[in-house]
Amino acid sequence: MTDTRPLALVTGASSGIGLELAKQFVEHDYDVVIAAEDTAIEIAADLLRRPGVQVRAVQVDLRTFDGVRQLYSAATEDERPLDAVALNAGIGRGGSFADTDLDAEFDIIDLNVRSTVHLAKLVLGDMVRRDTGRLLFTSAVTSLMPGARQAVYNASTSFVQSFAEALREEVRDTGVTVTALMPGPTDTDFFRRAKMLGTAFGRGPKDDPADVARQGIDALLGDKKKVAAASLRTKATVTVGHILPDSVKAIANRVMSAPLPHRN
Repeated sequence: MTDTRPLALVTGASSGIGLELAKQFVEHDYDVVIAAEDTAIEIAADLLRRPGVQVRAVQVDLRTFDGVRQLYSAATEDERPLDAVALNAGIGRGGSFADTDLDAEFDIIDLNVRSTVHLAKLVLGDMVRRDTGRLLFTSAVTSLMPGARQAVYNASTSFVQSFAEALREEVRDTGVTVTALMPGPTDTDFFRRAKMLGTAFGRGPKDDPADVARQGIDALLGDKKKVAAASLRTKATVTVGHILPDSVKAIANRVMSAPLPHRN
């Protein structure tokens, strides 16, 4: 890679919101490093490549300490600074906590929380030392509600949202900015992987990941604290989420996350 263009890193970028975030960076004249655990990350890289744009794909398991270090080393191996970083990788799992697999819950914590903290520690430190950089965290509107039948996932998004807003305050007097992207239900592979296709969340209306990513990058480049993306429905969910008591939101999440009768 050359150093004539700014460089962005995007995790969870083989599809969905992450791939669309990478597309947005490319459209804003960034070179990109994209990462995901599956081989589709190479296909994503091919989709992003165009004349004058440098794209590096890294297949890595961010649930592990070594995976995070491997990605950071790959992203910075040519000593180019990371001008923007989108920490987007995340997974969920539906079901009653008493019944779900413990290892699946640990996977959520390791990817959504542990790897986010680890990568943020590495990249934010570099940005603060250079006194410049942009950091985007993908949380979710679920960060505002107790996640009955998604207990660990919702808790992980609450952590990411709180973490992002705390870091933004910490770097307020520097040239570094921090933004939180809060998607609602989005048309990605999330619900299949979370085993929630048969729920009201899984069957309900979903936002276009391209719209979510566009609003996220606009917020990042505009130095916004957070953005609920993309539809009016999602933005309304956030507004209501600040009003309703947690007990009511927990009931609503349980209903929306419960299996629906099978369709004939």
